[in-house]
Amino acid sequence: MKKILAFTLAATLMLGFTGCNNSKPVGGEQKGIKVGVAMPTKSLQRWNQDAENIQKKLTDKGYEVDIQFAENKVDAQVSQIENMVTKGAKVIVAVAIDGSALSSVLDDAKATGVKVISYDRLIMNTDAVDYYATFDNYSVGQIQGQYIEEKLGLKEGKGPYNFEIATGPLDDNNVVYFFGGAMDVLKPYVDKGQLVVRSKQTTREQCATPNWEENKAQERMDNILTANYTSERLDAVLCSNDSVSLGVQSALKSAGYGTSDKPMPILTGQDANIANVKAIVAGEQSMSVFKDTRALADKVVEMVDAVVQGKEPDVNDTKSYNNGKKVVPSYLLRPVAVDKDNYKKLLVESGYYTEDELK
Repeated sequence: MKKILAFTLAATLMLGFTGCNNSKPVGGEQKGIKVGVAMPTKSLQRWNQDAENIQKKLTDKGYEVDIQFAENKVDAQVSQIENMVTKGAKVIVAVAIDGSALSSVLDDAKATGVKVISYDRLIMNTDAVDYYATFDNYSVGQIQGQYIEEKLGLKEGKGPYNFEIATGPLDDNNVVYFFGGAMDVLKPYVDKGQLVVRSKQTTREQCATPNWEENKAQERMDNILTANYTSERLDAVLCSNDSVSLGVQSALKSAGYGTSDKPMPILTGQDANIANVKAIVAGEQSMSVFKDTRALADKVVEMVDAVVQGKEPDVNDTKSYNNGKKVVPSYLLRPVAVDKDNYKKLLVESGYYTEDELK
């Protein structure tokens, strides 16, 4: 638990620091400058919050903001970005549905002088991406893995425990980091037999959830439970985000978990969505990784300001994120573990949610 507390303290300090907008207020000075924001879908709470935060902060500075949601359709996102360029966007902030599907349209955008900021998910295979703003995605996985490690007492040699994995889509490059960070912590225990994966599904490909869809996660976990856990108890599930976690929870409840005789396994998550925080409070999910999207919106607006003014944005990583064409200069914010013990401090007292929203 000491490591988690250390993460919490460090992250809280970092969030306070990165949440400050150090760019000079420009107000109406940016009036008429168009910024396009390409979002993947409205079906996840996360992207609605991000879009709202970015739009407000850019609009307050005088930018004309065009936000589009592609509802997880790659062709639609390509078309939306083409239209943003046609309409005169000077900067495009993009959350890629498929990290490898935007190279052509962004190469065309670069040829017209448009600056591109990859937001949250790294856009692959193009040198048109100028900057990347995200949370430390490897750390997200580490935090999830260390939570399971500590709650099960794996460092102390406890086990064996039955363990399964539910991660995200293969076309989301972030999953490489989420999965890698978590498995760097947990795979040694799998190798030693302290964690037993009865389904034998341990690779990113085997554990993928298309489009992070809750029903797909539920369907896969239904099959795993039916095939492997009719007489065995599942002790922990590494879920890479909150929508996947909700799907896994539904499957577990259908299999009789969530009672005093058969409590829920340790379940991780990511994004601290309202439904999941409620599940944490109810004891149905163990933790989530909180990423304060207000701080990320602040950072991407700083980046937009800088590139519009012909300046170099502030970055803190110039080594980690190679998209296949270049190492993209990046700014990484620190995520933090949230559970039943600290959700009020991190989420309510910080103003991210109200008490009423979590009832």
